[in-house]
Amino acid sequence: MILCANPAAQFKSYQAEIEASVLTILRSNRYILGAEVETLESEFANYIDTSSAIGVANGTDALELAMRALDIGPGDEVITVSHTAVATVAAIEAVGAIPVLVDVDPLFFTINAIQLEEVLSPKTKAIIAVHLYGQSADLDTLCRFCSQKGLALIEDCSQAHGARWQGRRVGSIGHIGCFSCYPTKNLGAVGDAGLITTNDEYLAKKIRMLREYGWQKRYISEFTGRNSRLDELQAAILRVKLRKLDSDNAKRVDIAKRYSQGINASFVTLPMVRDGSESVFHLYVVQVANRHRLIDSLYSRGIQTGIHYPMPIHLQPAYKSRIRTAKDMSVTRRLAEQVLSLPMYPELTTDEVTQVIAAVNKFIVESPSE
Repeated sequence: MILCANPAAQFKSYQAEIEASVLTILRSNRYILGAEVETLESEFANYIDTSSAIGVANGTDALELAMRALDIGPGDEVITVSHTAVATVAAIEAVGAIPVLVDVDPLFFTINAIQLEEVLSPKTKAIIAVHLYGQSADLDTLCRFCSQKGLALIEDCSQAHGARWQGRRVGSIGHIGCFSCYPTKNLGAVGDAGLITTNDEYLAKKIRMLREYGWQKRYISEFTGRNSRLDELQAAILRVKLRKLDSDNAKRVDIAKRYSQGINASFVTLPMVRDGSESVFHLYVVQVANRHRLIDSLYSRGIQTGIHYPMPIHLQPAYKSRIRTAKDMSVTRRLAEQVLSLPMYPELTTDEVTQVIAAVNKFIVESPSE
């Protein structure tokens, strides 16, 4: 079976280095927020080109702590998209704020900046820009809007480790960048982990305190914080993988190029990359009207696919009665019905990529036009 994502394959690629790093930690006497975390934070800040990076427990916590650092709380509103992982909205609610959801643009599936003015209110405090599927949102437009309106810009970079906008790494352009290091991400741990980046030293200091009970001095809480500490094992693993990230992302880009050149696009809509964006193809997402039939056809040929995402957040039972949306959410609704993620990870072999292309094209040939 060709899997849609395969984090175990990456472990095998770097197994000796990872096991050596983990064994070093196991033999040490420091397992949480030690030297490995500090070194990872320094290396990741250098990679993203920010003055600070802070390790936290997971990507959802990264977003929550970013908003807490910006003093966003009950009664405030945060604008983001409905076509995203539920973690983005869960983090907004975790600080007591109100999610305000807009549609995505029809070509690149990132936040539709045209709708921002429509949903803006005196309660709006921030925009969370989700860099979806591996490519950046239009950060020039978003930065300009936030500057004009006095809003904070938080980058949700959980699917875009290493991606660039106008030559700059995502996570270095807004006020704060938030990264999930869930195992399937471009930079994935073996378990949960997250990172926060910023060029604001005040925010960095506050986030470090927030992740550990509001401590600056141990056991003395300067303000209410929480426990969102990154452990040394995950930091050690991420340090190994960070050294390989650019080469692994290059492999993803090459696979995406082969898909785009090889798949017969008359039946499916292939992904596009906006000018100024360098995608790292966390996912390769096509659109197809009869998705269920293509899923079944590929599975019968030993190919697993995924759906990112099958139900817009504003329609989910937990949220549909409690959030505000833009009037037109038609692109989000259409994508929920049509998107399909093909296998994408650096360890896919040339033969496996060829098999996926052939299986999609065979389905296209066999399927009646609709």
